[in-house]
Order: sequence, then structure tokens, then C-alpha cells
Amino acid sequence: MSSAEATATPTPTIDFRTSPDRYHHWTTSYDGAIATVHMAVSPDHGLMGDYELKTNSYDLGVDIELNDIVQRLRFEHPEVKVVVLTGGLDKIFCAGANIQMLAGSTHGHKVNFCKFTNETRNAIEDATANSRQTWLAAVNGTAAGGGYELALACDEIILIDDRASAVSLPELPLLAVLPGTGGLTRVVDKRLVRRDLADAFATKTEGVRGKTAMQWGLVDHVAPASSFDDAVNERAEARASGSDRPTNVAGIELVPLRRSIDGDTVSYDNVIVAIDRATGTATFTIDAPSDPQPTTGDQLAAAGADGWLLSTVRQLDDAVLHLRFNETDVGTWMFTTVGSADAVTQAEAVLGSDAEHWLVREVRLFWARTLKRIDVSARTLMAGVEPGSCFTGTLAELLLAADRSFMLEGTWEDEDDPPPPATITLTEANRGWYPMSNGLSRLETRFWKRADAYDRAAKTIGSALTATEALDAELITFAPDDLDWHDEIRLALEERNSFSPDALTGMEANYRFPGPETMETKIFSRLTAWQNWIFQRPNAAGPDGALRRFGTGSRPDYDPNRV
Repeated sequence: MSSAEATATPTPTIDFRTSPDRYHHWTTSYDGAIATVHMAVSPDHGLMGDYELKTNSYDLGVDIELNDIVQRLRFEHPEVKVVVLTGGLDKIFCAGANIQMLAGSTHGHKVNFCKFTNETRNAIEDATANSRQTWLAAVNGTAAGGGYELALACDEIILIDDRASAVSLPELPLLAVLPGTGGLTRVVDKRLVRRDLADAFATKTEGVRGKTAMQWGLVDHVAPASSFDDAVNERAEARASGSDRPTNVAGIELVPLRRSIDGDTVSYDNVIVAIDRATGTATFTIDAPSDPQPTTGDQLAAAGADGWLLSTVRQLDDAVLHLRFNETDVGTWMFTTVGSADAVTQAEAVLGSDAEHWLVREVRLFWARTLKRIDVSARTLMAGVEPGSCFTGTLAELLLAADRSFMLEGTWEDEDDPPPPATITLTEANRGWYPMSNGLSRLETRFWKRADAYDRAAKTIGSALTATEALDAELITFAPDDLDWHDEIRLALEERNSFSPDALTGMEANYRFPGPETMETKIFSRLTAWQNWIFQRPNAAGPDGALRRFGTGSRPDYDPNRV
């Protein structure tokens, strides 16, 4: 080992667990049914510490806090019906992603950063569409790049008309990259801006101001500084009147997650992740509940954050994010489950029987978002079903999400007292409680345009299927017996670890989302693929590229060849 390697500073572990008392960049105030989230980024509190977060620019640390805010508003504040997002600095809404951070980050960090930021924006849209907690953007100053993308995630945008404040997406002319969190897609697919105007907009470094921004469809309302606050309040009160969120109900405190990391094992109460570095595999083991779970929404609320449904999805979500950012060379995730299938069925029943309860709705939506996060992770997904597994209903979604699944045929024949054979059980949860980014259930996606196969699988709902039956229903990939089980799993993991991770990511992302294209699939497949490539091009990231030259006074040197 060289002296440089011996003295190198290890990359710090990125922790996604936070709470309001630890925020550096955001504050939230409450006024009855309306919450106002102020973005006032502290320049000296960048996640990595080697850049300044000037002019309300953001990095991953800023977005980790925002993600936490979105979650807490949904669970801890059921009374909040409208969230107003605004800038906490004078004449600045948000300047977007910090350029020095992007220029100095590894390619992998940039891609993961954009993906997480996309997911946070999607969670804001999900809150508006499905939690009836509408987000409004009060753009009180310049909103550039990712700053405007943040506003685009809101359901309405009110822009101050002070002859200076503008909205812009200047990444192409200034940085030789694209807006990384869905800006291009949301401009034309969500805001329905005419594409020639969108083209002009995305090449104007100065952006578009005032009434022109409203005429083009880039914002919904403009108001002069003298009446800006009144205009925002008027829109917030109007949107609050249309929400069905409860008024006098206590929320659920999202208490800190209990997590320990011991070598290559990451442990939570209900989720354990064991890493095998030889095969580049992380094995998730999810435990079924051991006690009877709530049967009504009110009981679910009384259980708080310790109820199995909510605690397990919080742990799974955190584990996925931890592996994404801190274990980038672990390319395969194997999902396993342990415990009573009946206990899982009993626990999830409340999500169907009391679906209109505000907390039941939030828990169900949280599972949907976490499963989507797994879908769009750049990892091979596998599932292993053995005797004692509980791939039932909600947990069976992990089986359906897998790129490849294995289920033991029969049982362990060499044991003195062999356990019952493994089974899997579909429930109503698999019919569409947790839609994918393409808008379909994982079951529908599995059988895209194969209605007969889908109907055969759907008819098994409620039945505990053996490996042979699951194979016949096309719900698993392979069903080895106990003689071949360990060898087949080992060979599959070793083979996967021998392939190019870049090629695997491309293949998996293409195969996972058949069916209709949606705004989400565009953002996570088309946009992510292009952004992933563009971020590596010399025109952007080379020594004379735009990311390196930005702010130096020197123009970038572009290779004019188009490829």
C-alpha cells in the first residue's frame, strides 16, 4: 500500500436519518391548515464541506432535509392541507444544484444525487395528488435550474413580478448538461408548455419573467411585491378548502430509526441487510410481525411509528438509500423474508378495509414510494423463497419486483424434521395498491398485454402456492430442489457479479418498465439515461468543459461533433 493510500481520508457514510432539530437549511411554520416551508440554505453546511452553498443552492444534504420535511408533514401533521414552499432569502427562491458540488463529485454521486432529488420531487407530487396535501410554490425571487424544478414539483406556482425575478432552466447553455430532476419533462408533460416555447425557454440563460412566464405557461400566477403575500394566501386558502385531510387529529411522530452497522451487517428491528463482498450481494431479510397488528385506522394511529407496517417500510426505505450511496460496489440485492405468512396478511388487511383513513392512506402510499425506489435503483434485484418465507401480499411485491426469482421446490430433505414446503400468496394488495412508475401494478407489468396469463395469476389470489404451482402461474423464474438450490443461487450471484454493471443497469431498466410511458418513467429511464451519459461527456465534465469553466470567466471549449 502506498503512503497516499494509507493516509487517504475514507469517504464519510451518508446518513439519511434526520429530524427538524438537526436541520441547517429549512424551517417550517404552521397556521392552521397551511404550513409554510422556508428554504434558507446555510452556505457553510454543505454535506461534504469543500464548497459553499451560496444563493440558496443545494446539495444532497439540503435535499435529505427536504425529504424528511415532506414525510413529516404527511405523517405528523394531518391537519395541514396546503404547504407553501418559498425562499427564505431576499429576492432568491433557489439557484438550483450547487455547481461546485457537481463539478467536484464523482460521476456515481452525481447520478445518485439526481435520482434521490427526483424521488423527493415525486414525493411532493404524490402528497398533492394522493394525500390531499397540496404544495404551492411562492417564488419570491430568482428560481434557476433545480430551483425552478423544485417549483415545478408543486401544483401551483406564484411568481413575484418585480421586474427582476425570473424562472429559468439554464443548464444547457451554461453547463452543457440537462436539468437533472425532471425539468424538461415537467415543462411539457405537466405544465403543457408548447414545445417551441419550451425550446426557447431552455436556451435562455436569463430565463423568463413576470407576465410572459404566465403567458407561456411556466407559472400559474404573477403578483407585484406589494400584493404577493396576499396572492399566495388567497391561493393557499382556496386549495385548503378542497382537501379531505382531518382537522382535529393528532399526527404520528416519526421517531428516530434504530439502526446498527456491524461490519457487513446493517440491522434494524424488522430488516437486516447482510453484505457478501465476494459476490457483490446484499441480502435483505424482512421479518413478519410477531404480534397481532391493528385492524382499523384508529388502532394503526394508536400504534404510532412502532406498528409493523409503518416501522418496516421506514426501515426498508432507509436501508435502500444507505446501500445506494454507501455501498455502490454491491450490485445485487437479494430479498428474503422470514415469519408467518398469515401474520403478514393480517397486518396488511387494514390497508384495504379502512383505506380512506388518513393514516392508512399515508402508510399505503409510503409502501408504494419505497417499492418504486427499489424499482429504479441501479441494482440487480433477486428474490429467494425458502421454507419459512412469508412472501405474501405486500411482501410479495418484492418477489414481483425481482429481475429473477428462485423458489425451493419441496423442502429441506436432509433435516430430521423437515419444515413445510415454501409457499407464496398473492392478495388484493397485488392488484394495484402499489403502482409502479408506469402506472400499472407489478402483476400487470409482469403480464403486459398477456391478459390470459394475468387472469390465471389473479385467480390464485388468496391461495398459498407451492413452487410448482407458482411456476405454473408464472410468478417465479426457477424452482430448484434442495440438491441444486445452493449451487444455483451461488452461480447466479457469481455470474451477475462478473458482468459489466453499466450494461446490467441499462438492461434491467429497460426490462422493468414495459407498458405505458408516464412522466415518471420518462424521468427515470429516458432522462436518467441521457443525463448519465451527458454528465460524462468532455463538453460538460472535461478539463475545458462547462462544469469546470463555470464561474471562471473563461468559456468552455466544446467538441462540435454530434453523436
